Amino acid sequence: MAYAALRSIGAYVPKNILSNDDLAKLVDTSDEWITKRTGIKERHIADKDETTSDLGVKAASLALQRSKIKKEDIDMLICATITPDYFCMPSTATVISKKLGLKNVTAFDISAACTGFIYILSIAKAFIESGMKKNILIVGTEKLSAITDYTDRGTCILFGDGSGAAVISATENKNEAIIDVNTGADGTYADLLMTPNGGTGSPHDALEGESAKCFMQMKGNETFKVAVRTLTKDVVEILKDNDIDSSKIDHFVPHQANLRIIKAVGDALGMTKEQVVITVAKYGNTSGASIPMAINDIYESGELKAGELLLLDAFGGGLTWGSALVPFSPLA
Repeated sequence: MAYAALRSIGAYVPKNILSNDDLAKLVDTSDEWITKRTGIKERHIADKDETTSDLGVKAASLALQRSKIKKEDIDMLICATITPDYFCMPSTATVISKKLGLKNVTAFDISAACTGFIYILSIAKAFIESGMKKNILIVGTEKLSAITDYTDRGTCILFGDGSGAAVISATENKNEAIIDVNTGADGTYADLLMTPNGGTGSPHDALEGESAKCFMQMKGNETFKVAVRTLTKDVVEILKDNDIDSSKIDHFVPHQANLRIIKAVGDALGMTKEQVVITVAKYGNTSGASIPMAINDIYESGELKAGELLLLDAFGGGLTWGSALVPFSPLA
């Protein structure tokens, strides 16, 4: 039987940094206010001519290089993004595949907001275990600055740009295999976090002026409450279903949205400080890119070793959520 293994990780962040002090010049806020409520100190912002696919290509190239798998052997590319290069088509995945020089590969996007990386991980796992594909490149990439309203202090303090990527490959060694991935959604909470304008539900030509822009809108307090409850429940279930105690997790990698959410979930699960991976201070919320970016941080720092067990957990607009139990299984 074929199993799916996480072979490599890569990430990229743009060079431009937007600090809390910089934001205080744009809206009524301060470094102290932002830090206390979110834990964020700065976020990276792409250049105007830097596209979502440009960010994704840099992360994907690094993941490919580290995987020790030939580019020609990649047979699928899946991209998770809510900031695609083009509104409808072509997909950002096809643009990335072109820029990488990948030919004759299956390529498509999915939209699951901050849960996007876990969604594409589950898709890659399914394709490999079915025998349909052998080596899949998954990319979470976002240029959230393009859909952020920098006059809205409730959202502009949260979001940044960045990308993360991984190679998922077939293996016959069950010890290397992704153990489980759980995903879900509940559209009844869709209005808590959304970009309401521009689609067929609210087309541009029916709007005027600034309201025609597809900016993110969020009901912060309601989102916080649902996020903590949903994330905790999802992780408890995946650990129970696989008979794994939280003490056996080497690295708990939650979506990096808000430090208070991360701490609340970590405390509810009984995770130690050493287990929980936190990168929100320097990147902010990068949606579907945040989990692979966080994994990349512990990989590059030398904290992530072959064979160690990752627990991933995310929550995003839709509302969507997901969790995964993933051993890090690089090729020797």
